[in-house]
Amino acid sequence: MASTTSVQGFIPDFVSVIPAGGIGSRLWPMSQPHRPKFLIDLLGSGATLIQDTVTRLAPLSETTLVVTGERHAPAVAAQLPDLDASALLTEPSPRDSMAAIALAAAVIEERHGERIMGSFAADHVIPDAETFRDTVRVAVQAARTGKVVTLGIAPDSPSSAFGYIKAGEALADAPGAFAVEAFTEKPDPETAARMLTEGGYTWNAGMFVVSTTVLLDHLARLQPTLAAGVREIAQAWDTEHRADVLARVWPTLTKIAIDHAIAEPVAAEGGVATVPGAFTWHDVGDFDSLAGLLSAQPDGVVRINREAPICTVDAPGALVVGGAKPLAIVGVADAVVVETDEAVLVTTRHAAQRVKDVSFDA
Repeated sequence: MASTTSVQGFIPDFVSVIPAGGIGSRLWPMSQPHRPKFLIDLLGSGATLIQDTVTRLAPLSETTLVVTGERHAPAVAAQLPDLDASALLTEPSPRDSMAAIALAAAVIEERHGERIMGSFAADHVIPDAETFRDTVRVAVQAARTGKVVTLGIAPDSPSSAFGYIKAGEALADAPGAFAVEAFTEKPDPETAARMLTEGGYTWNAGMFVVSTTVLLDHLARLQPTLAAGVREIAQAWDTEHRADVLARVWPTLTKIAIDHAIAEPVAAEGGVATVPGAFTWHDVGDFDSLAGLLSAQPDGVVRINREAPICTVDAPGALVVGGAKPLAIVGVADAVVVETDEAVLVTTRHAAQRVKDVSFDA
């Protein structure tokens, strides 16, 4: 494929794909099944996370596809009014990241032939958009060599909340890219600290750049049923047969993440590269990380959508979201209080990861 860039900055054969799934269970009750994280203006910037993602990718590609669940499609369309209806790919049910990304790849090939595609989650926060785009451009060049390319994030702490990528030798034909030696699933804190001391590791943020043909060919070898299924669906997507084919084939697709289906086995074969990113990246995975992105007011409290009075007594580091009644926090450090129309959450920033375990089942 040609490696030129248009005068507008577009990469002519590059297609942006935005998987918009999940509910952000660690951000309950802000995030709910009917109101997932990517549809929320978490930072009070005036834009939701998916709107920010589309804006960030817009200078790279004239074509953007969003893959989301049927339940969320109307809200996605409302938030992205400039997105053509044909660019919204809806899933009848969640089948994990591989099915979503493979469906996009198959639809792209059906419509346009082989393209370089980049998959970027709808719910990440990346303040330095231009450095991010520069990293993607490097990844596109590496993908032209036939590699599956993943963007690595420079760790700022020995976190056990993310997977890690071990970089190997630099690629001679793709400056700035490195062979991937191994992927490591979320390690314990001691292992994460050792990795940072050793060096050469980046966080795996789940951002992939790859030729559609390369991706689907790997999938045909490693997950043939899934590959055949998405190709059949793609062939019917722009026809009157879409609903019938989707209803019949989609439930049969293997439910598996792209990391397990493609990244890990292909890396073992030497087919995966990584491009370390110098941009700031936030997963905003829980209320602790959310509080860390916002500034406290003079009283030391971080507020989101909150104007009612707050009194703290020996309670530093509080995060308060929503609510219209006066609130007092006494003797609880790093408290988190979240109030929505549906529910109230009281926890601490230290326990923020455990919010995912909230359940009201009998």
